[in-house]
Amino acid sequence: MSHCTVKILFLFGLFVIAGALHAQEPGVDCAPIQGQGWTGCAPINPSQPSSQGQQPQAPQRPPELWQDHWGAIATYVPNGSLGTVNDLASASQAEQAALADCRSKSGTACKIEISYRNQCAAMIVGHPGYSIALGPTVAEAIQKGIKMCTDAGDTNCHVYYSACSLPVRIQ
Repeated sequence: MSHCTVKILFLFGLFVIAGALHAQEPGVDCAPIQGQGWTGCAPINPSQPSSQGQQPQAPQRPPELWQDHWGAIATYVPNGSLGTVNDLASASQAEQAALADCRSKSGTACKIEISYRNQCAAMIVGHPGYSIALGPTVAEAIQKGIKMCTDAGDTNCHVYYSACSLPVRIQ
């Protein structure tokens, strides 16, 4: 056998071994195949490209959908009537309901003090006045309201009312 023939057979043998090793490589989405004098790797799902070196992708989540919630506070200061409502679908609904609640407590000329969306409210009463503050939590609304009350020079500032109208996830 000539020296050239030995080299060709040796190289052919290397290709066969390399093909067999590649066909068994972990992480490759293929099945080993072979024929007379050859081996290879056939994709398991030929309609999809090989995922070698790629991380599997998590399914896409649908976008989050949130429903706004509204609250409102109405007052009639001369007799101390307070009307409140929370968790309604619109500002106008919240304001109308707060006015109705205030009027039901003998407040003849109630007025809207504040309406709020997707947050918390606190009414702080002191002497001689009051303050209303908003915040992402009841605690923050109260803290802001107490500060407003004391900064206004009122004394005996305390929480009279607090509530939240937070958004609700619907998807």
